[in-house]
Amino acid sequence: MLNNRLNDWGQSLEKRKQEGTLRVLKPQTQKIDFYSNDYLGLARNRSFQNRLLGKISENPRLLTGSTGSRLISGHSIIVSETEKYIAKEHQFPCALLFSSGYNANLSLFSTLLNRHDTLIIDEQIHRSVHDGCRLSNAKKIKFKHNDLQDLEGILKRQKGVCYVAIETLYSMDGDIAPIEEIVQITEKYNANLIVDEAHAFGAFGYGMIDKFRLQDKVMAVVVTYGKALGTHGSAILCNKTIRSYLINFASPFIYTTSSHDFLWISIKEGYEFLKQNHQLVIDLQENIKIFRKQNLRYTSSEKSPIQAILIPENNHLKSLKEILFEKGISTYAVFSPTVKSGTERLRICLHSFNTAQEIVKLTQIIQEFNDKNE
Repeated sequence: MLNNRLNDWGQSLEKRKQEGTLRVLKPQTQKIDFYSNDYLGLARNRSFQNRLLGKISENPRLLTGSTGSRLISGHSIIVSETEKYIAKEHQFPCALLFSSGYNANLSLFSTLLNRHDTLIIDEQIHRSVHDGCRLSNAKKIKFKHNDLQDLEGILKRQKGVCYVAIETLYSMDGDIAPIEEIVQITEKYNANLIVDEAHAFGAFGYGMIDKFRLQDKVMAVVVTYGKALGTHGSAILCNKTIRSYLINFASPFIYTTSSHDFLWISIKEGYEFLKQNHQLVIDLQENIKIFRKQNLRYTSSEKSPIQAILIPENNHLKSLKEILFEKGISTYAVFSPTVKSGTERLRICLHSFNTAQEIVKLTQIIQEFNDKNE
């Protein structure tokens, strides 16, 4: 039976290989970076690195393992203080830290929902939300991407407890949710709103919930630190009851060995560094403006660090990515079926550290490719 299964798996892999969509692990390249989520360059920032090195020098024990889950031996004064600090910065009653955004979403949606509930999600929500909902056995309904009319139409037809899940900045299209309008709709129908700010945090200050002062309008918010903050991990922002309920019933939290204290220290230091280096956000927005001034067709928000350039058809997209790589530029291609056929795209991530010359070089190569293939 195992041999039959191995044969099936091998055929599936071969099919992806033939289609040019086989996923393989590759080390980071030394080419021009237009593909990482390091929007503000903190992962490569020497000043930030030296700041963290200073913390390690003061307390080398930060680097050692936590020795257990948070409920056994893995809890510490440092993680507790960091959570209190994060909650205060975001003006929420509580925060609960996780080792990744995936685990945070898995915990939220698998624990708070049950089979009697309905989860209404934007059709482009992150996979972790889908996986969490599957574990909860809740009813799941998708609404059209950023479509307020469709969302309201679905909510009108529901009975019982409803949850709505969105992102504020979407990683595939690089567009921004109409968050204030969505809040109005969820309040109108007494639905619980959960917001993922993974890509908005840092690139847009503390995120859209903070920007529009909507803290008391949402049930929970997820922020992650492996993108604009240049570290790792994630936090759920919520009230005291939800935090305690997750600690008691969320399997990904209960049964995961806690990260070492250096991660929690690096998150807190990241917040402080951002507050002292606001120029990084200004530089990022200036680079986005430079990119948007070039002669390309855009589908993303004009202020988003994620810019999606549609290159329909997998083979064309693969060719463009390879041409860019040969020219010393790293980008990320999103093939179907990850996105709908005909909407394949080059996902370009802009950063505070990119130069105007690099941006112009990137856009010129894309434009030349488009001209040849039209």
